[in-house]
Amino acid sequence: MGKTAASAQLPELTDTQTPVVALAGMPNVGKSTVFNALTGLHQHTGNWAGKTVASAVGVTICGGRPVTLVDLPGTYSLRARSAEEAVARDFLCFDEPDAAVVVCDATCLERGLTLLLQVLETTPRVLLCVNLLDEAESRGISVDLKQLEQLLGIPVAGVTARNGMGLDRLKCKLDALLLGEFPDPIPQSLPEEISAVMQPVLDALPSDLHGLPPDWTALRLLEPEPELHAQIAAHTGLSLEEEPLSAALQHAHETISAEAFADKVIAAIVTRSEAIAAAVVTAPENSSQRDRRIDRILTGRLGFPIMLVLLGLILWITIVGANYPSAWLSAGFAQLKEGFSWLLETIHTPGWLYSLLIDGIYTVLTWVISVMLPPMAIFFPLFTLLEDFGYLPRVAFNLDKRFQRACACGKQSLTMCMGFGCNAAGVTGCRIIDSPRERLIAILTNNFVPCNGRFPTMITCITLFFAVGSGFGKTLTSAAMLLGMIVLGILVTLGVSWILSHTILRGVPSSFTLELPPYRKPQIGRVLVRSILDRTLFVLGRACMVAAPAGALLWILANCRIGGDNLLTILSGFLDTPGKWLGMDGVILLAFLLGFPANEIVLPIALMCYTSGTTLTETSDMTQLYTILTDHGWTWLTALCVLLFILFHFPCSTTCLTILKETKSWKWAAAAFCIPTLVGILFCFLITLISRVLTCIF
Repeated sequence: MGKTAASAQLPELTDTQTPVVALAGMPNVGKSTVFNALTGLHQHTGNWAGKTVASAVGVTICGGRPVTLVDLPGTYSLRARSAEEAVARDFLCFDEPDAAVVVCDATCLERGLTLLLQVLETTPRVLLCVNLLDEAESRGISVDLKQLEQLLGIPVAGVTARNGMGLDRLKCKLDALLLGEFPDPIPQSLPEEISAVMQPVLDALPSDLHGLPPDWTALRLLEPEPELHAQIAAHTGLSLEEEPLSAALQHAHETISAEAFADKVIAAIVTRSEAIAAAVVTAPENSSQRDRRIDRILTGRLGFPIMLVLLGLILWITIVGANYPSAWLSAGFAQLKEGFSWLLETIHTPGWLYSLLIDGIYTVLTWVISVMLPPMAIFFPLFTLLEDFGYLPRVAFNLDKRFQRACACGKQSLTMCMGFGCNAAGVTGCRIIDSPRERLIAILTNNFVPCNGRFPTMITCITLFFAVGSGFGKTLTSAAMLLGMIVLGILVTLGVSWILSHTILRGVPSSFTLELPPYRKPQIGRVLVRSILDRTLFVLGRACMVAAPAGALLWILANCRIGGDNLLTILSGFLDTPGKWLGMDGVILLAFLLGFPANEIVLPIALMCYTSGTTLTETSDMTQLYTILTDHGWTWLTALCVLLFILFHFPCSTTCLTILKETKSWKWAAAAFCIPTLVGILFCFLITLISRVLTCIF
């Protein structure tokens, strides 16, 4: 049943006879681990129709037959307040899956039961999967699964998904549930005050609601969710304005407001979940004592210093660790270049086409890969390890007040951190922010933190013009200044968020549920797979798509001449005057413009222009590089302005495409391009002006 609707929402479901089972659960309960363990490699990902919320569909075998498993987005409630929660609710209610599996955390069963009771309102075929039994046991927590099954009247399976324990029993119970071998769940008794208000509406509903449960439909129509009301009307053919339903709803709202009614319904669910958990869970009083001790440190006065130290350490590991694989990749691409050149020569490729392919497209493309891939392959796993350990929600907790003062959302701190690896990934991560206004603020300001593509140029400028001492001392001062630039980016993020919140994106900051999950030992294998496949290669693929045509354009500009000068020289001459006002020159501004496809190639383009080359220029000799730059007028002021402009300028093409995809608006994509650029121009202009005034005075 329900396969037509399900197929309309999800990509490439199996044939229409295969049962469809929804997998639901709150974040941080191991739902994805359960999904991966059940489906193995028989899964694929995509997006929900009309949504930017990721979906995953897989096939598992229950009782010798295939079952399609749909991994719903993690949600705290079916009272949808975000795109993720709306997707989970809509699939359960309107797509009519054959059954649902709700995953709960054994260490905090009570919270999971609140979601379970809401799912039971939508479908009678539900299996409760109590996950993380090993963690519960290590804390002295025990769950009486048999009694839990009796109290709910549904099948219950206890598992430890990370090591596969209990999964076979879960599949057996799921197969029995699909075959109808379990009786209907024990009816949920509603308080008299809720039943009295709901009954007239229930009586006014038609008998055929096209698969929607009558009780659920009546409850939702009495709650303040106009978008859901419209969906119910469209699905059932109801007219909420016609009698007798209209009169029943009006009478109910005269008795109690929609908001107050919704609060009472939620309170009844929470009360029942508390009662059930109290009956089946046995836990020592100090079961969470260790986590609380750690939280006193990480969310207390030392929270910010620890956060900065960890950020600095991750950046240092990323920068130092990326040097070696970058060099290996460059050497490998150089060898591959010889083979590619031999092939082109063998087939007698014309000289201009040979140069376009080798000196243009190949050189730029391999440069982007060798510079981008190693830092991302290091940063994203480290970032994901902190996420898996449970530290990132503590970062959001620490920064929440600061973002609230800027009328933004505390979750923006998480998307901002993701931007250090790649701004495109940070923009995509903004989906976790429920409020459209606050999500847009996060998207527009994500580029104020430097991605790994900007770090090479920043480190080079700092090392050549600002690092003091030698050896470890020089490294330490370089790291300190780089961290200072990052802190400046964070402060500007808060400032611009405040300005946007009080001008074009006015609004009151929303509240959100911030769960501090228990600290867990990270699953290194899963982290590596998830961070490399889902983040690193995804972002690198988008960068390569724009790097290849950028290489062709750069070759054309470097090799086409007018009056003896190539187009690069002519264009940089036009930009020289505005460049001087910003403390730089025309070559640097042109390098930024041509580096739009990838920030990694900004400095190489500048070197190519300075040396009058016809292909991308790279030099690893810092002394030679310093000589080239100073011979062309670079001073500490030039380096400082380059640092500020690399920190505050337009996003790269990959990020711009991502912004356009997420906002579905050219207007907001243009705003995301212009806002950081204007900030960078303002900073550079003021620094240059102050420097000239001081020079005149002294």
